[in-house]
Order: sequence, then C-alpha cells, then structure tokens
Amino acid sequence: MKVYIAGPLCNKPERDFAEKIEKISSDIGFETFLPHRDIGLWKEGTEFSKIAKGDLKGFENCKLVVAILNGFNVGAGTAWEMGYAHAKNIPVIGIKTDRKVNESIEELSAIIIGTTKILESTENLKKELKNFIIQNN
Repeated sequence: MKVYIAGPLCNKPERDFAEKIEKISSDIGFETFLPHRDIGLWKEGTEFSKIAKGDLKGFENCKLVVAILNGFNVGAGTAWEMGYAHAKNIPVIGIKTDRKVNESIEELSAIIIGTTKILESTENLKKELKNFIIQNN
C-alpha cells in the first residue's frame, strides 16, 4: 500500500521532518513516495515540468496522502497535493505538530480543517496509519 508524503521542502529541517514521517510510514509497512528523495529538489535550470511530472507520477497507485501542515502557512505545493488527492478520492491525513489545530485557523483555512483529519503528534499518526492498513486490507 502506497502513501505520498506531502510537505514543505525548502530547508533541511523541513526535509528532515518529511523523512521522519516517511520512516514512520515505511516502518509500519507502507511503500512511500517522498518527492525530494524520489524526484529531487528544484534547482536553477531544472524544468518545472520535470518536477511536476515526477510528483504526479508519485500519485500512481497511491492509497493515502500524509500532508505535513507545520509552519506559518500550508505550502503551496502541499495545498495543491492535498487538493489533487481529494479530487482523486485519495484520503488525506494531516499532521501539525508545531501548534494546536484549534489555534491555527489562519494558517490552515477552514476548508483544510473541514476536509482533513489533522493529527497533532507522530504517535497519533502511527496509530492512524496502522488503523488505515487494517481497514483497507
């Protein structure tokens, strides 16, 4: 079962947290797609379409998206990936560990909070991922 890990990738701490979420997911038994590992980061001279096509390919056979929602605002790429997943009827689980969800309406928006189960710890994410596997096998 494949999970797409969506989240901000602009700096090393953001990438490290995405890799932590990937490890949690793979340790539980998921095949994972991690954009910066599997496609690479955009660099000067890289065609945007190469990154976009690679990210879209990551959704193939995807059964779940885990979206990292930490930070002042949800990243544009993360928001797009979440919307794409919703449009494709792929469930999305959000994780926000830096601030309580009920204090984060300005960062998350009502539509994200209203359509996405958002967890506030990696321990809760582990439980949710295990339940997802049980319910979808």
